[in-house]
Amino acid sequence: MNADAQREAVYGAPPEMLAARDDLTPMLSQYADRCEEHDDAVVLFQVGDFYEAFCGAAEAVARTCEVTLTQREDSTGTWPMAGIPIDNAAGYLERLLDAGYRVALAEQVEDAEEASGLVDRAVTQLITPGTVVDEELLDGGRATYLGAVARGGGDGGDRGSDSDADADSDTYGLAVVDVSTGECLVTGADRALALEELERLAPAELVVGPDCDLPDLPFDPMETPFEPGAFDADAARETLSAYAPRPDAVVESDAELRAVGAALAYAEYAQGDSKLEYVTRVTRFDPREFLQLDATAIRSLELFDSRSARAGSTLFSVLDETACALGRRRLEAWLRRPLVDRDRIEGRLDAVEALCDDALARADLRDHLSSVYDLERLVARVSRERADARDLRSLKTTLDRVPEIREALAGTDADLLADLRDSLDELEDVRDLVGDAVVSDPPQEITEGGVIADGFDAELDDVRGTAEAGREWVSNLEAREQERTGIDSLEVGYNQVHGYYIEVTNPNLDRVPGDYQRRQTLKNSERFYTPELKEREDEILRASDRADALEYDLFCEVRADVATESARIQAVADALADLDALRTLADVAVANDYARPEFHGDAASSAGSTDEAGATGEGGGIHIDAGRHPVVERAQDEFVPNLADLPRGSVALVTGPNMSGKSTYMRQVALVCVLAQVGSFVPAKSAQLPVLDRVFTRIGASDDIAGGQSTFMREMSELTEILHNATGDSLVLLDEVGRGTSTADGLAIARAATEFLHDEVGATTLFATHYHDLTDAADDREGVLNLHFTAARRDGEVTFLHSVADGPSSSSYGVEVAQLAGVPASVVERARNLVDENETDTESTEEDDVAAAANGETDEVTEAAEDGTLAAYVDGLENGHGQREKPNGATATTATTATAEPAPELEAVAEALREADLADTTPLEALNLLSDLKGRLE
Repeated sequence: MNADAQREAVYGAPPEMLAARDDLTPMLSQYADRCEEHDDAVVLFQVGDFYEAFCGAAEAVARTCEVTLTQREDSTGTWPMAGIPIDNAAGYLERLLDAGYRVALAEQVEDAEEASGLVDRAVTQLITPGTVVDEELLDGGRATYLGAVARGGGDGGDRGSDSDADADSDTYGLAVVDVSTGECLVTGADRALALEELERLAPAELVVGPDCDLPDLPFDPMETPFEPGAFDADAARETLSAYAPRPDAVVESDAELRAVGAALAYAEYAQGDSKLEYVTRVTRFDPREFLQLDATAIRSLELFDSRSARAGSTLFSVLDETACALGRRRLEAWLRRPLVDRDRIEGRLDAVEALCDDALARADLRDHLSSVYDLERLVARVSRERADARDLRSLKTTLDRVPEIREALAGTDADLLADLRDSLDELEDVRDLVGDAVVSDPPQEITEGGVIADGFDAELDDVRGTAEAGREWVSNLEAREQERTGIDSLEVGYNQVHGYYIEVTNPNLDRVPGDYQRRQTLKNSERFYTPELKEREDEILRASDRADALEYDLFCEVRADVATESARIQAVADALADLDALRTLADVAVANDYARPEFHGDAASSAGSTDEAGATGEGGGIHIDAGRHPVVERAQDEFVPNLADLPRGSVALVTGPNMSGKSTYMRQVALVCVLAQVGSFVPAKSAQLPVLDRVFTRIGASDDIAGGQSTFMREMSELTEILHNATGDSLVLLDEVGRGTSTADGLAIARAATEFLHDEVGATTLFATHYHDLTDAADDREGVLNLHFTAARRDGEVTFLHSVADGPSSSSYGVEVAQLAGVPASVVERARNLVDENETDTESTEEDDVAAAANGETDEVTEAAEDGTLAAYVDGLENGHGQREKPNGATATTATTATAEPAPELEAVAEALREADLADTTPLEALNLLSDLKGRLE
């Protein structure tokens, strides 16, 4: 039995209980009832201070939570039982969720002291990965989504002409709800785009509609079966109408209607079948309104998860300088869905620039925002009637910061910051209500008094006054009785069991007055009470109970009043989240010397202009001066910035050794573009960029054995996705396409893909390859260019310079990299000899070509040796004799006649050497210069 089947086996009423149903005790019968009502979860049944499970569920709880498996015996048999303490349940619930269980909490819904017979219990909350609301089970800085997917062309009801889009069964609706905050999003698209958006939002739990045939997803949500009727269009419309009076104005297709209706219905079911009052905005979006990053791109660019074990090795970890949970979730949302609307991008950039220029405002904002609690989740708890007095005080503490935050923004002039400042409702009525009603340091419990402040309610003050007067009378009783009886050791006390008492030690019992009545006998003393003391005690207890009940009622009224302002509070939370995200981007920009990017035009205006090749101006390409990788530069003591000058629609073939920085370079170009469309400054000296519609990546080797895909098949599948869906506004990163098959086939695939991207798609592309024959494509197509990463080899050792230069690389330095990796010396030496033999054979062929040229057998000059020294090149230039000496002493003809003039490129190299200021050049700069000049000569 697999893990899923094992979990399902413990759901529902235990078969052994059903077999003895008529003989069960009332409590076990009630437990069986609750299990039958919620046969999709493990039912934890409140018994006193514990949540208990029985039979198979008990065994699962004991095993998963590592608690003792006990048993309960009665006339019907012996029942396995395991329990977890209610006061410390969060840790155990987390273990159950991690193990893949859904948990239903069946709690007492009436006071045990007031119940006549068995206390009634009902399932008040279903706890699943997508519906958790307990703060201890949530990641404070990350949204936890419940998702629902519905397919078009199903039982969609009648929407007239609006349903035309759903006639195609490939249309999908997708909705997500964050039950802890009230965020609700819905979208619709074709199957491929809907799946991409599903991967991007990555809900923790997924409810799948009828006929939705989803593939294996790259993340691992809990797929939860739910009643198909929830996906019916009429039922979905009824559900949605409770949150949006005009449902058809919120959604654009039946698939969307059914998805959002089912998501909300399941969320209500998980929270006890009640409306989620704090879901005040159901928002529809189009995936094409954002830069599309599929799961492959998010993973390859390491936006949120790293393939290394280093801390801080993701883009999000570099950016995350947020001061509060609101800002952290907002920053993550922005990074998952960068913008494509240039006006919105520029609005964020204006705000970031204004904060960069105002260090005092940034510091003040950080200080105030660091005191902000998670308003979204606070107001959700308030609306669910689960907030305690401390939650309300936290709400007030946060709202108290709003006037200060408004003041900190007073001097900023960016439009977005001004709009956010204006949207910060100070909510004085809510602040005053909580401040007047709730004491500044309330207790955790809200049923035991001490919650409501003095002066808030006259009746409560009177009742408290009665209780206090009684306690004061009792406090003076000891002195009075000592004086009356002459017993100096007499004491007046109180305990929970016997109430108030007068205690007299045994030696003084003969002086006890006649009106004392014995209450309790101890070893060395007796405890008494008097009729008057008993009367006062009853008066105090009645007043205290009445005060506690009044306080609870008053607190619930205050909480309900606050809940009515949920929409206003959520609007403030929304503005605070934006402000924290913007301030964070400004802090990161200043701390890391980022620059504001410039845009040529938005995606719409540049679409289709594939003939534009300039790196600047309207329709221009990607031009990044001294660009850096935002993550890698944090991990290295010295990082070499690089230029990226990619005309729009160009294909740049990037060659060079492994470990030289090709993948880092490609990723940093993509990350600069992504950051810019988030609205962030970028790690570069300057950047002129287009607005991209998508970023595609095909980087790294992986397989899917379970899915029947080899590494090469997986690579081809990813390439297929790119070639079918990339546009002229896309950025494509390809790394070693075609390496998983034969050299001939792989080179052919790489060449064909290069030509297709250039000729048919027009996407700006970076293609890292070790196929040096592929670099010839630059000779055939103007938009294909060669770049290479430089390296220096001396005495058999290679030094990577991590600097990009024009032209193809002359070597991949594979043997040297193998040596660095620790391959046995004998293997390295043998590999080097094989390479030398191959180069010797090639060199002989080249010398024959040179000889033929010298004999007039060819009209073109063939460069006879690629490994000529720089000195030999320069000697040939200076002497003008058209020959250069090869390392083995031979000469190679470099011109058709001895008197031919040197080529302009060679003159430029010589001029660069003459102008080089060696006295003011660092070793690294010198190596880069030499590598660049050598590349020009080759």
